[in-house]
Amino acid sequence: MKRWLPFVKSDPLVAVIRLSGPIAASTRSGASLSDAALAAMIERAFRKGRPAAVALAVNSPGGSPVQSALIAARIRRLAEEHEVPVLAFVEDVAASGGYWLACAADEIWVDRASLVGSIGVIYAGFGFPDFIARYGVERRVHTAGESKSFLDPFQPEKSEDIARLMQLQTPIHEAFKTHVRDRRGARLKQDRDLFTGDIWVGEQAVDLGLADGIGHLVPVMKARFGDKVKFVLHSPRRGLWSRLGAPAVAGVLDEIEARALWARYGL
Repeated sequence: MKRWLPFVKSDPLVAVIRLSGPIAASTRSGASLSDAALAAMIERAFRKGRPAAVALAVNSPGGSPVQSALIAARIRRLAEEHEVPVLAFVEDVAASGGYWLACAADEIWVDRASLVGSIGVIYAGFGFPDFIARYGVERRVHTAGESKSFLDPFQPEKSEDIARLMQLQTPIHEAFKTHVRDRRGARLKQDRDLFTGDIWVGEQAVDLGLADGIGHLVPVMKARFGDKVKFVLHSPRRGLWSRLGAPAVAGVLDEIEARALWARYGL
């Protein structure tokens, strides 16, 4: 009957967006967070039902800095266009790119055991020059351009490659720091270096200004909008092959990569 009575105030609505998993442009099984995969869901969350707020349920060990930036920028654009407040609720971890996503919110809430931070950039790989030499394998590399074999894992590590890698990582790190400073502002502890790649737990993150308080999604939103607040969970729409389980084999490789990211934080 309410739909015929526009003067009757409806219960407030909170749109919930789950941002759970590693962040990557694409994976074999499509299980990671990317701007392309999340775009429709995020747009729907801000537009459907005129939400009083959008809640981000964040649980991510990080991944691609570009995808993190694209997703966060989309959330900020829609929040400003629709004048909707955004609150992030960290579950197990919001580290590296996961914290980049959390900073898209106006407020960040954490559990006492949540891991937060890791504001840095990492490159990891393996080197096999001794291994292939031991088995008599000859590595043949021919390039047009002296940097084309940059960080070749089958050749000894070169000091100039490491220096070049640092030149690539530094501006990415600066972009990450700028994003955090822009979003957290004066809330950040000014007498601490928060950009070393370190992580903090729950109340430590609050004390340092990386988060705003200890609290969980439903109780915080009910305290803010009343007990009659309605929650609508928005999830990405899965394709036919994904629903049929076709990516199961490819997903094994994705799972190994994801486990490696989670393992950095003991999860």
